[in-house]
Amino acid sequence: MFTGLVEELGGLKKLTRGTDSARLHITARKVLDGLAIGDSVAVNGVCLTVVARDEQSFAADVMAETLAKSNLGALSPGRRVNLERALRLGGRLGGHLVSGHIDGVGTITRREEHDIAVLVTIGAPPEVMRYVVKKGSVAVDGISLTVVDLDAAGFQVSLIPHTAGATTLGFKKPGDTVNLEADLIGKYVEKLLSNRENAPSPGGVSMNFLVEHGFA
Repeated sequence: MFTGLVEELGGLKKLTRGTDSARLHITARKVLDGLAIGDSVAVNGVCLTVVARDEQSFAADVMAETLAKSNLGALSPGRRVNLERALRLGGRLGGHLVSGHIDGVGTITRREEHDIAVLVTIGAPPEVMRYVVKKGSVAVDGISLTVVDLDAAGFQVSLIPHTAGATTLGFKKPGDTVNLEADLIGKYVEKLLSNRENAPSPGGVSMNFLVEHGFA
């Protein structure tokens, strides 16, 4: 589990491709502190497992499903990536709950500067937009952001100078892709409401239900 607060910008040192997989070698400094093989690191919002490391970098394997659902396979050596170590219980949750499981890939369609803020408009697929609400949370390349506005085709977020300077969104431009993860809580609410609609009685638990399941 992550918070969506990027710890540092790392760099893709090397990408080694397999038949349906890839191994990323990523240079870093801050996230290497205490990092062990088997630990989780979010790379542009994708939860990956550390399989090797040295004093300047770590390696992580990316399976076919992850390559299909994210933009990691399109990275090239030298590209910068957002890095965040997994959340520790008891730590501050400054962003929102981020699982590191990407729901879809979006495309930046517009970028505007308004005083100190940078407004970024992102086109997003329906499987992401169904959970996006105004003033709600969304993870973009692993960055916890608040939705400023939205329509059927996408949504808009606003970047403060710190976020623009410390993450990939500071240098990405229209046409570039971003990994998107919708708010985890929204997915659970949808599931619970769906189960409720399929309940034996719209008013709650019925006597027949209790008898049928051995409670009465």
